Amino acid sequence: MAFAARKAAIMTLVTFAIATAVSIHSSSAQSVRGEIETIVKEYLAQHPEEIGDMVKDYLAKHPEVLQQAIIDMMKKRDPALAQAPNARPVNSDRSAAIKSNSELLFNSQRQVVLGNAEGDVTLVEFFDYNCGYCKRALSDTVKLIADDPNLRIVLKEFPILGPGSLEAARIGVAVRMQDAGGRKYLSFHEKLLGSRGPANRETALEAAKDAGVDMAQLETDMASDEISRTLDEDRQLGQSLGVNGTPGYVVGNVVVPGAIGAAALMKAIQQARN
Repeated sequence: MAFAARKAAIMTLVTFAIATAVSIHSSSAQSVRGEIETIVKEYLAQHPEEIGDMVKDYLAKHPEVLQQAIIDMMKKRDPALAQAPNARPVNSDRSAAIKSNSELLFNSQRQVVLGNAEGDVTLVEFFDYNCGYCKRALSDTVKLIADDPNLRIVLKEFPILGPGSLEAARIGVAVRMQDAGGRKYLSFHEKLLGSRGPANRETALEAAKDAGVDMAQLETDMASDEISRTLDEDRQLGQSLGVNGTPGYVVGNVVVPGAIGAAALMKAIQQARN
């Protein structure tokens, strides 16, 4: 039986289980739940292959779940890592790495600059278009741009979650190449990162088109060496700074791992400003 058909069969079974349980135990929500769990567990116990197929399908659509599972295992080994929602090990010697890479980190010609280009503090974000935490943190970036007129934001493509992420990042770089002011890039960025489904070539091209990008020029730019050079530069920077997940931020001389929220980012920005 094909996966879609098997999945439909399971959903039908669950629906039947709910209807049956409700008809028998309409006065007890707990009993209804027990009836449902028993029926579904018995079915899956007899068809264990269903679990593998369903998990593979889900992870393909939500790669960030696997990333979170790895982070959760790290937290169990070291409770100190639980200080942020998706915290990662912090290298204590980041200031030296930031200083030695400062020109490419803050002033590369291959980066996107949003907010105030002459701002007094720069926030650098390494992101992946398929990262669930990056999607959640999009509103943080938008809020920071709106609330802090003196903030300069630099975006670095950091595709680490598979082929779809790389395809989207390549198109992102091509969008940047024809949009020095960043207006169209920001529209593209919000469209793609704010979408629910997985990012890939198809969805990225759609987002670029919606942002008003010259699509013929985009195709030409995607074939240029600038794409690979940009992604290689961002990857090497991330590795030099110990950024091993997304989102990863740099504020002043500090590397901030994880989606810590707008309030915490504002605090780090203020500390850098002072």
